Amino acid sequence: MKGYWICVYEKIDNSEKLDEYAGKARPAVEKYSGKFLTRGGKSRINEGYSSPRTVVVEFLDYDKAIECYDSPEYQEALNVLKGHVIRQHQIVEGV
Repeated sequence: MKGYWICVYEKIDNSEKLDEYAGKARPAVEKYSGKFLTRGGKSRINEGYSSPRTVVVEFLDYDKAIECYDSPEYQEALNVLKGHVIRQHQIVEGV
């Protein structure tokens, strides 16, 4: 079964750091065969709280999604965000 990253941002304090993160994260995601399904864009909140950004990434399987998140390449990108965003990031198994 496929694996997905679902990342919902609550707050973005520094958009330049977010851009820097994205520049480093994309090659890591692609290295592990990840495919971005959504990165921001229009959204409508039907329930819960408003979010400035939502990202969904699809991987070949759940284990590959975990492998990418734990990789040195992605962790380097993730370090750029520390102190600049508040977000929820989870890995889920799906179809």
